[in-house]
Amino acid sequence: MKALPLLTTLVLILPLSPGLRAKETDGTEKNLEQSVLEAFQDEDYTRAIGLIEKAPEAKRETDDMRLALVTAYQRRGEQRFFNGEAGPSVADFDRVLELAPGQAPYHWQRGISCYYAEQYQAGKEQFELHQTVNSQDVENAVWHFLCHVRAPGGSVEKARQDFIGIQQDLRVPMKEIHALFAGTGSPEAVLESATKDADPEEMRDQLCYAHLYLGLYQEAVGEPEKSLEHMRLAATTYKMDHYMGKVAQVHYQLRNQEAPQEEGGAAVQ
Repeated sequence: MKALPLLTTLVLILPLSPGLRAKETDGTEKNLEQSVLEAFQDEDYTRAIGLIEKAPEAKRETDDMRLALVTAYQRRGEQRFFNGEAGPSVADFDRVLELAPGQAPYHWQRGISCYYAEQYQAGKEQFELHQTVNSQDVENAVWHFLCHVRAPGGSVEKARQDFIGIQQDLRVPMKEIHALFAGTGSPEAVLESATKDADPEEMRDQLCYAHLYLGLYQEAVGEPEKSLEHMRLAATTYKMDHYMGKVAQVHYQLRNQEAPQEEGGAAVQ
């Protein structure tokens, strides 16, 4: 996904807040800000949330602490998703939007977590909302499609009827991925685009995206074995550490656990 919520920027700068760092080194008894900062440094967002929510209202309601609480829920939601805990991830992202409702249109991460938590209608609505602030993103159209297929009363045919048109996403191989989900493209065209005229690192990233979305497409059309093989490639051979690369890893972890066991009890590897 391309568009990032404002929270993402705030999340990146919060641990470096000058006010918090000054209090960390002033030699006085540890205060709330110091304790929260240490929790962030340890990536222990549950501890940070507990510290803030249990603090007296006067300390909890400062600008720094409100931002810290939103950020802690956001980061814990991402952390939980990467650990394969989709339901708790959605719950944390819902809490983010309770605290910062203006961020709702930007929160595509929540939509992805909704898909894996089987909250398909909520995911569909999240991607419709995200479309209002990110109108030319093939990935948003695709995730909307995926949730539409599995939402109550949904199907591939209905999702194609409501498929979001995208004209200006120039990333490779997004044009071919969009055509595939629209029913006018092919897996071969996606892979050909991903491997054409690219240096090795660029090609690796493009193939990660290609196999991620080929895997998601095969899942949508009811071909789980093909889906799992594409996702294995996205999660291992072409593994990337950005958010969508981690989505591939989570998907493969979850679906590989669900895959039929071969003789002797081994799942597909």
